[in-house]
Amino acid sequence: MTPAVQISKLDKRYPDVTALDGIALEIQPGDFYGLLGPNGAGKTTTINILTGLCNKTAGDVAIFGHDIVDDYRDCRRLVGLVPQEFNFDVFVRLRHMLVFQGGFFGLSRSICEARADELLAEFDLTDKADTQLRNLSGGMKRRAIITRALMHRPKILILDEPTAGVDVDLRRSLWQYLRRLNAEGTTILLTTHYIEEAEALCDRIAIINEGCIVAVDTTRNLVARLTTEAVHITLAVPSTNGMLENFDDLQVEATAGSNEFTVTFDRRQTSYHSILERLIATGVRIDNIRPAGNQLEQVFVSLTKQ
Repeated sequence: MTPAVQISKLDKRYPDVTALDGIALEIQPGDFYGLLGPNGAGKTTTINILTGLCNKTAGDVAIFGHDIVDDYRDCRRLVGLVPQEFNFDVFVRLRHMLVFQGGFFGLSRSICEARADELLAEFDLTDKADTQLRNLSGGMKRRAIITRALMHRPKILILDEPTAGVDVDLRRSLWQYLRRLNAEGTTILLTTHYIEEAEALCDRIAIINEGCIVAVDTTRNLVARLTTEAVHITLAVPSTNGMLENFDDLQVEATAGSNEFTVTFDRRQTSYHSILERLIATGVRIDNIRPAGNQLEQVFVSLTKQ
């Protein structure tokens, strides 16, 4: 099967900065793929090269088998881009922007209008169709820029931090739509600063740091790399010193007289089940036990520090 994205030995160098240093990635059709990294790691540079907004210094990049330089027209038709920043004419009306966007890809006016109405309804923007973009809220502008990227039904959708600055309800609704779009066959490449977003959505993840890929694996396998974990425990009544002594061999963070505490342990030597058994043995009633913190975030921090 021809990869949706094939990147080999990709370099991007400036006089004083190496933005990308020989990275390699392969994204298969239908993947929901995450690209994670700290600020300045090279995420946006990679996306800009994929979409023709930036020239590569060296290396090979292909989208569904089409070279991004030799077959640049074919590549543009295959990709829908949702950039970090709002890059539209704020005085244009929303529906007009969508119809105009479809025209760039050779769609007839009637098809563009039908597609625009379909997307406006999908993203609950129908009543804003004739509104100038400057008069939309931040969340509506974010939805508008996603609808624009979808006008020509791209085979791969690239989203550069699509939920930055939006409220929780909108973020969740976007997650739901992106899952459905991916299930229908659209390949998705996502960069995000919200680690829980990548863990919730992505099947595979590449972590990039200082222009180099430091890990590529399934989300499940990346989380499995953790050796140290922590659980947060809530009891029905405040803990006692006698009860906490049962965890002397582990790292316990607790406040005297509190009914909450955190136990940190090496997962290779201790299991959640054994911790639960120790608690039950003390005779206390447990209200809640859950992982403390985000597991993928711990892996991310560990890899980027290394």
